[in-house]
Amino acid sequence: MIATLLSPMVLFFGLGALAAVARSDLTVPEAAGKLMAIYLMVAIGLKGGVAVAAEGVTGDLVAAALIGLALSLVLPLTAFWLVRTFARQSRLDAASIAAHYGSVSVVTYVAGIEALKLAGLPASGYMVAVLALMEMPAIIVALVLAKRTTTGVSALPGRRLMHEALFNGSIMLLVGSFVIGLVIGSEGYAQIAPVFEAGFRGVLCLFLLDMGLIAARRLIETRSLTLKLGLLAVVMPLLHGFVGTALGTMAGLGTANAAAMGILAASASYIAVPAALRMTLPEANAGTSLAMSLGVTFPFNMTLGVPLYIWMAQSLASS
Repeated sequence: MIATLLSPMVLFFGLGALAAVARSDLTVPEAAGKLMAIYLMVAIGLKGGVAVAAEGVTGDLVAAALIGLALSLVLPLTAFWLVRTFARQSRLDAASIAAHYGSVSVVTYVAGIEALKLAGLPASGYMVAVLALMEMPAIIVALVLAKRTTTGVSALPGRRLMHEALFNGSIMLLVGSFVIGLVIGSEGYAQIAPVFEAGFRGVLCLFLLDMGLIAARRLIETRSLTLKLGLLAVVMPLLHGFVGTALGTMAGLGTANAAAMGILAASASYIAVPAALRMTLPEANAGTSLAMSLGVTFPFNMTLGVPLYIWMAQSLASS
């Protein structure tokens, strides 16, 4: 845990958060942030595709995909119930929060994978496919939950939503790069490996500096985050992370992949889900969902959550 907390990625994230709290004028140009995000998603997708090309489709891959799909369908239900009963939020706002916490964060996953490598526990490349699989189902579950007593909201996802969920930028980059990695294999990847290997951690540090600035400023600016919602933004990732890690362990995925499953389950979306819900649940308070997922859960996972999920996986594996 100490090694993870003192890793360059976490320290750069902390630097960004500190700069925001101190009201520094430090900024990262938006175009640069987008370029770094593209680089990171292409890199992780390529590496995953190359790994699967070398290993082939295995029983572990199928098991991990089924667990990921099940989690993305069930976790929004637990999040919805907790937000409704404990924080007393409206059905629409609870459904919006449930979508964020049922889906996944690519950045949290990338940082978690690097933390696993630092711990000597590299996860399998096929976990990238599980990541892509877990993005959309939570949105559909949230819409169904919102429709039960709400008028003016589509019960089932329309064509525009399906297009947004399946073809948003992060999914296109991850899945597309994953497929390219499958096609080119290790020989083809060797031609471009210097670009995506040597600079990966450096770009990740700069990107997390930007994310620290954004997360802290979002938390400072929001006025809709109550104490109960802030508490849930820590409790839900812990609960979801334990469930994901436990299921990965019981399925025999190994310590590293079980921890990666826990990291995916514990993460909360703040890119794909807000974009999809903007047109399907416009009445929901998007500021609350983003303040929780980006302002509280993301920093928590980056500093304490990821090492905790790795520790959970190691403890379960040794028990």
